[in-house]
Amino acid sequence: MIRINLLPHREEKRKERRQQFYMLTGLMVALGAAIWLLMHMVNAGSIDRQDSRNRFFQTEIETLDRAIAEIKDLRGQINRLMARKQVIETLQSNRAETVHLFNELAARIPSGVLMTTVSQSSNKITLKGYAQSNARVSLLMSSLNESPLLENSEVVKSVAELLNTRRVYNFEVNVYIEKSAAPDDETAAQAATTGKG
Repeated sequence: MIRINLLPHREEKRKERRQQFYMLTGLMVALGAAIWLLMHMVNAGSIDRQDSRNRFFQTEIETLDRAIAEIKDLRGQINRLMARKQVIETLQSNRAETVHLFNELAARIPSGVLMTTVSQSSNKITLKGYAQSNARVSLLMSSLNESPLLENSEVVKSVAELLNTRRVYNFEVNVYIEKSAAPDDETAAQAATTGKG
């Protein structure tokens, strides 16, 4: 005998498919929401880690900025100390040079010449004084030119005057220190030791 199914099987299959579709859609929405939540948590964690790194880097940068400022201050202090050291070294070398200069002038001034002023500007020495005659001024210049410490003497003026009823020549002579021939501190020390012995 033939059985005929008179139930609306198509309606049931359609209803069953619709339920499967809704269930799959719900699962897909839930899965999408879970994936979104997971990605959001991962991104939030990454942002937090990056923020903590940025804070660490900012702290380190501020520390380095302070260290750089201290280094600049130290460099300024070093430059000031080096400038002071240079001034002291210059004074030390000039001290020996002055002693040698006066020794040399005392040895080179001929009789009949009286020095009233000796002044120095850089390597230029200005000598002022009185001489018995112009010949004595010329002799002074020749003597200065023979010095290993001095060079290029030149007369600025030589004027005849009366001084205590005596005729004298008021003179001014410029002479220059020869830097290459200026003795150093060691030579000065040896000369001082030899002079004492």
